[in-house]
Amino acid sequence: MSSNTTRRATALIALATSLIALMAPVSKTMAGDAVRGSQLGQTCLGCHGAPGLRNPSPVFEVPMIGGQHAEYIVAALKAYKDKTRPHPTMRAQAASLSDQDMEDIAAFFSKMDGNSRPGAASAELIAEGEKKAAPCAACHGKTGDGPSPTFPKLAGQYASYLTHSLKEYRSGERQNIIMSGQSANLTIEDIKALSAYFASQQGGLSAPQAEIFK
Repeated sequence: MSSNTTRRATALIALATSLIALMAPVSKTMAGDAVRGSQLGQTCLGCHGAPGLRNPSPVFEVPMIGGQHAEYIVAALKAYKDKTRPHPTMRAQAASLSDQDMEDIAAFFSKMDGNSRPGAASAELIAEGEKKAAPCAACHGKTGDGPSPTFPKLAGQYASYLTHSLKEYRSGERQNIIMSGQSANLTIEDIKALSAYFASQQGGLSAPQAEIFK
């Protein structure tokens, strides 16, 4: 890693750490009811509970959200509802959800056991992605399975979805102050390498096909 790259990574890590500190006081005000969420979440399982199901256009695998941080799921649903995050189907799904509905759905999915299988990619591409992933560790953890509820788990997530997300952040189609800065100067090769690295890591995500609450 060059000295310029090292300085940039250090600066981005410092920025992310500062933003995490600023965001820390923001916490959930309602407790999620996972049993109620299991009922509300049945519609979600139609896509997120089918391993490898692909979004038609653009084509990418529908992300695994079983085992994802509840706080992050709530934040994502709110972003779809207020239309600051793009995806027509998700915006439609979130439009009628109350804050409590979101908390309950998030509780349901976050309690799922996950053991995502590492994605397949060449050792060279994964190694290249690991070199570029240092700035990501402050928020997502070294392997993408970080404990901070504010930021999503990435380890074991589908590479195609990670690639799609980074492209959206880079283009500005999806807004996030940290990710916009992180992705601004990424090449498509960088994006593919980072996606391959995080997808190759063992993580706690899953795409469950059955109810976990009866």
